[in-house]
Amino acid sequence: MTTPSASTVYVPPINKRDRIPQAAIDDVARQIVEKFHPIKVILFGSYAYGTPRRESDVDLLVVMETDIREVQQEILILKNIEHRFGLDILVKTPKTFNERIEAGDSFLKEIVQKGRVLYEQRTC
Repeated sequence: MTTPSASTVYVPPINKRDRIPQAAIDDVARQIVEKFHPIKVILFGSYAYGTPRRESDVDLLVVMETDIREVQQEILILKNIEHRFGLDILVKTPKTFNERIEAGDSFLKEIVQKGRVLYEQRTC
């Protein structure tokens, strides 16, 4: 984890908060967009579905082109953004994402249906 910058939203330590502020989640999405230029960022899991508990982390699906393995890209993102709460990043390339949706992947379908899009690249 990197040192917080002046533009980072303050999040109290995990044992001193009831819920991660939406502004902090939005800040993480903004950092991902600025540093990695994804096609889409979707919040899923308990924070997207309105059921977070004290121990809940934030789950983000990042759809982006990458020349490295998806799991390596997930690690790279986590190492290069500022966050002070539990964060799970799932990276899928557009090709893999579309293939798995077309194949009926119930996990990704649920993310698409119930998740909240935090960022989507505009097409011209």
